[in-house]
Order: sequence, then C-alpha cells, then structure tokens
Amino acid sequence: MRDDQMTFRPYRVVIITLDRHVESACQSASRALEVDFPGLEVIVHAAAEWGEDPAALDAAREDVARGDIIVANLLFLEDQIEAIRPDLEARREACDAMAGLIADAKIVKLTRMGTLDMAAPASATRRLLKKLRGDTKSKFDSGAKKMAMLRRLPKLLKLIPGKAQDLRAWFLTMQYWLGASDDNVEAMVRFLISRYCRFDDWRGAKVAAPIEYPDCGLYHPDLPQGTFPGRITEDAADLPNWRAGAPTIGLVMMRSYVLSGDTAHYDAVIRGMEEKGLNVLPAFAGGLDARPAIETFFETGKGPGIDALVSLTGFSLVGGPAYNDNDAAIKVLTRLDVPYIAAHPLEFQTLGQWAASPQGLGPIETTMLIALPELDGATCPTVFAGRHGPEGCDGCHHYCPRPSDNKAMAPCLERITSLVEKTERLVRLRRRTIADSKVAIVLFGFPPNAGAVGTAAYLSVFESLYNTMLQMQADGYDIDVPPSVDALRSAVLEGNAAQFGQEANVAAHVSADHIVANTPPLKAI
Repeated sequence: MRDDQMTFRPYRVVIITLDRHVESACQSASRALEVDFPGLEVIVHAAAEWGEDPAALDAAREDVARGDIIVANLLFLEDQIEAIRPDLEARREACDAMAGLIADAKIVKLTRMGTLDMAAPASATRRLLKKLRGDTKSKFDSGAKKMAMLRRLPKLLKLIPGKAQDLRAWFLTMQYWLGASDDNVEAMVRFLISRYCRFDDWRGAKVAAPIEYPDCGLYHPDLPQGTFPGRITEDAADLPNWRAGAPTIGLVMMRSYVLSGDTAHYDAVIRGMEEKGLNVLPAFAGGLDARPAIETFFETGKGPGIDALVSLTGFSLVGGPAYNDNDAAIKVLTRLDVPYIAAHPLEFQTLGQWAASPQGLGPIETTMLIALPELDGATCPTVFAGRHGPEGCDGCHHYCPRPSDNKAMAPCLERITSLVEKTERLVRLRRRTIADSKVAIVLFGFPPNAGAVGTAAYLSVFESLYNTMLQMQADGYDIDVPPSVDALRSAVLEGNAAQFGQEANVAAHVSADHIVANTPPLKAI
C-alpha cells in the first residue's frame, strides 16, 4: 500500500509482564512498525510495580480494557495474577487475540488465538501435542530441554493443516518472546498482527522467523559485536581482560536482559570486579534455570573452574521467579563447593522509592529476592541496581547514574562496590591456608541476659558447635576442644559470668566509644 493510501487507525498491542526489561525493545518495535501500521501502539505494563504504585495497576487495567492484541506472561505471584485476571477475562472475547505465555496456568488458559482456545476441552491437536512433548510432569525439567522442544514443535506443527496452525502460532509467539531482542519483539508483534488483526489490509504481512540465540552463553561489554547482538559468545576463550592465575568469579545473569541490551547494571559489576584484579565469567541460561550455564562454564572435569559464584538474577538458582527447586540447586552448589552470593536488581520499586523507604525491601521482594535464594544456600544478599522513577533517587543519587531511558536498569555503584568487596574477601579467604586463618564463631544470644545464649528452637546448638569444633580440629585447625558437650557449655556460659552480670564467660569488654571509632560503615547503618 502506498503511503498516501494508509489510514491512521488506533490499534493497541498490550503486553503485561513481570518487569520492564523488554520495554526498550517494545518501544523500538512500536516506532519501526508504525510505518506499516499507522496508529499502532505497543504498550508494556510491569506487574512488579503494582504493589508500590496503585496508579500503575489502574493504567494496566485501562489498557487491557481497550487492547486489541494482549500478551500476558511471567505472571506467577497470586497477588499479581488476581489483580489483572478479571480484566483479562473481561476483554478476552472482544480483543483480536490474547496469548498467555510462560505464566501460571490461570493466565495460560486465557489464551485465545483464532481457533486455539486454551480454556476449551483439549482438542485432538493438543492431545497429539502432549504425545509429542513426552513426559513433562516434572516442573523441574532442564531449561535446555524445554528450549529445544520449543524450537522443534513449530516445525512439526507446520506439517499439520487446519487448527494446528494456531497452536503453532502460540509456540512461535513464545519463541519470539524468549529471544526478546529488538528484532524478535518487532517480528512477534508483526506476526500477531499479520495473523489476527481485524483489519484485512494489515493481515498477511511477511514476517521473519524467530532469530535463535544461544540458550546458554557468555556476555561481556568489551566483546565485539558478532553474529549475535548483545556482545555474546559461547567460548570462554573469547573473553577479554583475562589474567592467568587470577581468582575467577562466575556471574549468573538473566538471558532476557542480555538479549534486550538492558545491561548497564551487569556492565558495572563486571568492570568493578575486573578493576579488583578478578577474572569474570559472565554467563546466562534460558528456561529460568541457571544449571546449564553453571555446568557449561563454571565446572571442569577436575572440579570447579571458579572461586566464587555470584547470581545477579535476584531469583532462585533453579526456577527463577516461577518456582524454587532448592534440592536441585543444592546438588549443583555442593559440586561447586565455592562461596555463593546473591545480588538482585530492584524489580518491584524504583531506586528512589527504595532509598526513601524506612522499610527498604517489601514483603514480596524479601521473599522472592532474599528468602528463596537463601534456601538454595545463597549468602550476603545485596541490592546492586534498579530503575529510576520521576521522583529521582534521593539518598543515593550520587551512586546511581541515570540512563537516558528511565525504564532501563541503572547500576547502584555504591552497592556494587560493596558487592565486589564481599566477593573479593570471600575469594581471598577461600584461597588462604588453614594456618593463616582465624575463625570466630557467633552464638545466638538475644534478648541479652535472658538465658538465650546458645538456644534456638528445635536445634541442639552446643552439640552442633561441639561437633563442628571436632571437625575443625580434624581438618588441621589449632583449636582446643573441651572433653564433652557439657564442658563446652560450661566454658561458654560460666567462668566470670557472675562478675559481669552476664550469662556468659566474658573475655573482653568493648566500650561504645571503641565501637563507634572502629566501625566505618556506622553512618550508613
């Protein structure tokens, strides 16, 4: 159609997802597609914002109510699902198409694309699909297997005429989304319009197939732009700035951020670690499962190839934001046997909101970003990045450079400095010999003077301490172990306890002045 024949018609493709990591790709797609589809808008709403910003939820509901094609994905939290599900249900029959992808079953069942109705009883095509997929009862199947299946099924379904083509379209939409580069997001929107738009003259457009990117690979900001976007390689030998013999840190990143080019927060961590003389293996994997990246790049036939593991995803090692399989995570972490540190970008609030909040992280963030990774074995949880809002970043604006796009991730440099320091100290400690190490053991004793020293519900603290000391002695530590658990308990709790009025054998009295003078982070605390 000639430019002078094109008619401006408002048309909205609305994407409801967990966060904003694809927003820049969607904005790019909207600009590129407006040439062929005048009046098209591609709108993104992030469910992570709804808890802190009721207006953001209201805006999402308004856009869903007038959306022409709606894509909902990465919705797993019950609060987020129930906040938007009634609106999706109300719009489902009126819109041209609705796709639920990689989400809770309640969202996936809302899919209606042509003859494909996920809420209807299973068709013969979907029963055949189940056979083709094989046994998928375990939600902990490896991400690599699922990604391979996702690429295989559209090719098989292409051979089945009729209704199977809409099922194929659903799988292709998911394939575009999982490889959410600018090119794939643009192609996904063009594909959905070309097949489901109610305007006859917009349908039938030629659409590029999904560009396939490595499910598992390495990213570095100094890699040359090669076959793949985002400076990706599958060979560790390609990584720049490598120092033979230097400690090596395995970084786990989200593949979606790498493909979308939203990597300023990752770049700052990589450069911060390299400035400290550390080698960095910055790896990603698809399928919400970090194990393929760990097994490919961090393990060797002779043991671990890294000195510490740092996850920058903010999520569970196996399961991401969808679920948590800490048994599987513990198995791979046990094989590595290196320090494991969890760091997270803020997904549910802006940097400014976090800096100004006396609470810090909210309940959902505390559960998803702190508690679940700790079940895997993660330590030292650290905020290291986030997005800027219109309120600015009061309280930490000196450390959080604002990107040109407010929706892009921004590094929080002060926290990254802290993260790098923690990692370096743990690596240094791991490489230190036993003879050069000093170990302090801290027992629970709160509230003070209340008989709580060495107590914990359902745990035998002194028995555990005694066995730990015996093992340390066997490992070569210079440690005096009392002859029994009772003798250990007496040594800790009695002694000069009466003299100081404490339920403890006091070895030293530390004044408040000494604490203030010798605690540099006190002001920040």
